[in-house]
Amino acid sequence: MLLSLGMLMLSATQIYTIFTVQLFAFLNLLPVEADITAFSFDNKTDTFDDLPARFGYRLPSDGLKGFLIGARPENACEPIEPPPKENLTGNFIVLIKRFECNFDIKVLNAQKAGYKAAIVHNVESDDLIGMGSNDVDIMKQLVIPSVFVGEETANTLKEDYMYDKGGHVVLLPDFSLPLEYYLIPFLIIVGICLILIVVFMITKFVQDRHRARRSRLRKDQLKKLPIHKYKKGDNYDVCAICLDEYEEGDKLRVLPCSHAYHSKCVDPWLTKTKKTCPVCKQKVVPSQGDSDSDSEEGESGPENEEVSESTPLLRSLASTSAHSFGTMSGASRSEHDQESSEYEDDELDSSDTEEEVTVETVVVQMQQPCSEGHEHGLPRA
Repeated sequence: MLLSLGMLMLSATQIYTIFTVQLFAFLNLLPVEADITAFSFDNKTDTFDDLPARFGYRLPSDGLKGFLIGARPENACEPIEPPPKENLTGNFIVLIKRFECNFDIKVLNAQKAGYKAAIVHNVESDDLIGMGSNDVDIMKQLVIPSVFVGEETANTLKEDYMYDKGGHVVLLPDFSLPLEYYLIPFLIIVGICLILIVVFMITKFVQDRHRARRSRLRKDQLKKLPIHKYKKGDNYDVCAICLDEYEEGDKLRVLPCSHAYHSKCVDPWLTKTKKTCPVCKQKVVPSQGDSDSDSEEGESGPENEEVSESTPLLRSLASTSAHSFGTMSGASRSEHDQESSEYEDDELDSSDTEEEVTVETVVVQMQQPCSEGHEHGLPRA
């Protein structure tokens, strides 16, 4: 169970990590889609499409304004010349040629030279390519924004909008929605929910394990239960767990309810499942709350006990016999008292009847001589 809980926690952590990485990757795939707005010395304005890189910082919401300068060397695969120092108030943006090295190296060299942004242009094509990086160390160093443009856009910028011709450019994002402000609270909420789930699972696991320990028999308690070696003629016939007949020399575990099982059969039941008899469900070892329950049962009596799933199917022999004997003795005593009372009533009735019969006999006997005297003419008294 502990292993399964650990695997479940690891799976939840992995899912959260993968989700976070994929979400950040999605945001990096859709960072600041930008447009380039160029202004010439004679107030000529042009707008060009571009595609931002998947590394570096995003453009500010109000755009990045700067003077455009061509890189030297053009491919920027090695350190390039820094921007001019006569203009200390403006930002400088460098225009870099594609090929011959990775995009991240080009932009890193521009950043080290002191430029605030970089524009990489295609060669012999106007296709826009998403610039990415496979080097984590370089990605961590990149902080300036960069965009990719086609060759025609680069040629137009070189002709009319360069710094030496009095022009300047503005890199504008298509949308200024800072997804981090929504992403960070969302990730915090997801993390809190994950932590609560993990805490709940750990608490539930601890409670279940504690409950299982209370319902199972400890090894020291198991050793206290007697073991009987089976001999022919014993009252035990078949193990109720494996349904095999006992053989000479089998070790039987005798429970307090007088039920016996193979030791190898009942020991796992007692130590891993429940500390009750598999047949009658009587507890093998009384727990702390059993004394209170026994006293209540003694007061209320077994006939008032509520039936539930934990009610034993068979009661112990001692309690059943004692209860039956008490009931039978009480019933026989009441019947004997009833019969004795009826017998005494019958005797009283019979004595009264005999007295009435005797009185009537005496009266009849006294009347007979008188009637005989009248018949023979004797004078009446």
